[in-house]
Amino acid sequence: MTRAESMGMLLAFIARLITGAQGHWKGCPPKAEQRIYFANHQSHLDWVLIWAALPSDLRATTRPIAARDYWTAGRFKHWITREVFNAVYVSRQRTDDQDPLEPLVEALKNGDSLVIFPEGTRSNKGAPQPFKSGLYHLARQFPQVQLIPAWIDNVQRVMPKGEVVPVPILCTVTFGAPLTLAEGEDKPDFLARARRAVVQLQPGATAEPATA
Repeated sequence: MTRAESMGMLLAFIARLITGAQGHWKGCPPKAEQRIYFANHQSHLDWVLIWAALPSDLRATTRPIAARDYWTAGRFKHWITREVFNAVYVSRQRTDDQDPLEPLVEALKNGDSLVIFPEGTRSNKGAPQPFKSGLYHLARQFPQVQLIPAWIDNVQRVMPKGEVVPVPILCTVTFGAPLTLAEGEDKPDFLARARRAVVQLQPGATAEPATA
């Protein structure tokens, strides 16, 4: 076992110890298929929680999206996201001729699964902000890849703003039914439907069909 693999197992254990990292598979089984997991975004720990909630065989092929400027600022953060999580780095500061989806497209072409947050930025208001267009373009370009909505609950309470020590709180990730881009469906309708699919997974939400 490599050093990175050992560190990954340790981090998964720590994440479960602090957060519980319970995965609830309501709409699909935890199956080793190429997928894009898309979820609400409230904390820097969001993708760590999803990663820890996945079975080990899924973690090995699932790569989180990480902001390059934040996660490469410092040797340890850079090492852990590169060597342990095999993160796909994206730039928040982009030039006009740069395609922000290029690193994600390359990862999907290589057969990897991804964890993304379509809001593009964190929200502390509970309900997700409107989704940006990236998920739509990936759905069009990779129709064979399953789109799995997920709702992350309680993670924002693990690391309250201004705190440096995590607070042990039971957190859950609820995975829903696969979503597909319907024939002829336009971007605003798809993104609104994808957002509803995430929102409807939160505890106490009224379920309604999310697929076309």
